[in-house]
Amino acid sequence: MSLLEDIEKADQTKFQKLGVNSYAQLALLIPHKFEDYRISEYLREGENQVIDATVEYISQTPKTLQLTLFAHNLGYKIEAVFFRPKPYMMRQFIQGERYYLFGHLTCKAGRCQMSHPQKITAIGEIVPKYKTPLRTDVMQRLIKKYLSLKALENEGIPEKIAKSLLSLHVSNENSDTYALKFTELYDYMKALQSKRRYFKATERLTGQWKSWSQRLPFTLTEEQVSTIEAIENDFSKDVSAKRMIVGDVGSGKTMVILASALMAQPSRAILMAPTTILANQLFEEAEKFLPNMKSVLVTNTTKKAPLDEYNFIIGTHALLYRDLPQAALVMIDEQHRFGTAQRNKLDKMIRQDESHPHVLQFSATPIPRTQAMIDSAHIDVSLITQTPFEKDIDSKVIGKSDFPDLLQHIKDEIAQEHQVLLVYPLVEQSEAINYQSIEEARGYWEKHFDKVAVTHGKDKDKEEVLLRFREEGDILIATTVVEVGISLPRLSTVVIVGAERLGLSTLHQLRGRVSRNGLKGYCYLFSHQKSSQRLEEFVKTTNGFDIAALDLKFRQSGDLIRGDMQSGKRFAYVDMGEDEELVRDVKMHLVS
Repeated sequence: MSLLEDIEKADQTKFQKLGVNSYAQLALLIPHKFEDYRISEYLREGENQVIDATVEYISQTPKTLQLTLFAHNLGYKIEAVFFRPKPYMMRQFIQGERYYLFGHLTCKAGRCQMSHPQKITAIGEIVPKYKTPLRTDVMQRLIKKYLSLKALENEGIPEKIAKSLLSLHVSNENSDTYALKFTELYDYMKALQSKRRYFKATERLTGQWKSWSQRLPFTLTEEQVSTIEAIENDFSKDVSAKRMIVGDVGSGKTMVILASALMAQPSRAILMAPTTILANQLFEEAEKFLPNMKSVLVTNTTKKAPLDEYNFIIGTHALLYRDLPQAALVMIDEQHRFGTAQRNKLDKMIRQDESHPHVLQFSATPIPRTQAMIDSAHIDVSLITQTPFEKDIDSKVIGKSDFPDLLQHIKDEIAQEHQVLLVYPLVEQSEAINYQSIEEARGYWEKHFDKVAVTHGKDKDKEEVLLRFREEGDILIATTVVEVGISLPRLSTVVIVGAERLGLSTLHQLRGRVSRNGLKGYCYLFSHQKSSQRLEEFVKTTNGFDIAALDLKFRQSGDLIRGDMQSGKRFAYVDMGEDEELVRDVKMHLVS
């Protein structure tokens, strides 16, 4: 139940202003400071304190209001001054009256002064002060009225954590950051969990994969096997599977895709890939490793023949414009490259009444393990962190002075029939960026080298350019269009110009284009910056999941619920890069 459904109607707009819809969220709006309204008989110079004072004399000038006060609790006179006083302040004090005043006391040459004191009534208390869209007194009233141990426990907050949260609104003696982090993450993951929907599966899938895997010309990694087994378990249930498989570049996700299609037999599997090149590559792999399965490729250029006779349909978004037969399994490769509308359209096209096919999503963009655990509140997640073979890639940050050595390296690699990728930040010249664009740089490379290919995101022929380059090119000049997609077995070197402008995960994806088949690889990060901690840490790390954690450290995480933050800090207390153990604790509490 939403918090707004459980409070008095007169207070609902106040909670809407706060953006709060749970008691946990209300508890997290802790005071930014506390003011001590207890009366002391000792002067605390340089601090805020309360005085019990009688107004002895009032004087005014156009720019000031001055009061001579006798502080009964301290036993001597104090001057109070208001600069640029508002009209109501002139009427606030009456000579001869006694008030409790709170303000900052300073003393000099035997004279003590209090600037802009405020009249108070809550004597003898330590009062919390809040920074929210509401006035602090309104906030205090709402906290007292609605925040309780019972309310927090009813939302699932453990008693110990709830008591600690409540104490944070009473005094600043307790600084339990664990309670704040736990509550913030618990409330967030609980909201994610509530978004998950369960549907009846179109059918259980019981196809066998183990004997097929034993006949492969290589051995699957432990993580490939454990991921396939998790999928097998998903398929055995009446509930439609909803699993995301995240694997680093070159981790062997294709074999997981093929094993899943095999397990869907004798029913049908559909796979949607974001580009024609990727769809082609996956189709070629299916033909090679699943020769007994009837597979078909669907792109904008293939014939629009009926698809009913095929067990494995592989295609691009062109699938969305075909009459698709019913499928028991739908797989989406590089799922983040498709819009939500496209994924939903595919789902609706092959859904039958209230039942859903099993759905697997694949991504080659590693995420931090903490992120994966949080994601798992609304979707099952498998991580493939191992690669079938260790990549041998040297990474280095270079500048202008290193260009002669880089040029020699490129010549040496081409002499060995290896290929080189040059990634530029822009297609055309820009005054905003102090790096050459593709159009500015291509003349130099085309003059000094023979087989130079050029493409970018707006190039309508980019897929044909990439395919032609794979077969006969030496140097490819491109933007980050090649971040995900074509496999280039002869690519040994990538040079990324203006590397500091890209996220570390993007740099890792680009670096992952080289050394695909055990070839010695090189990644050069060209930068005008004299030094960059981000880039220096990047070149020391090759594991994509560690890179994702580094990226998070430098950019902070996005928002999984609203989906409106790609980077920037989502959490006020939780550190996604450091609090993996905390995420584990919250997850265990959610499922207990």
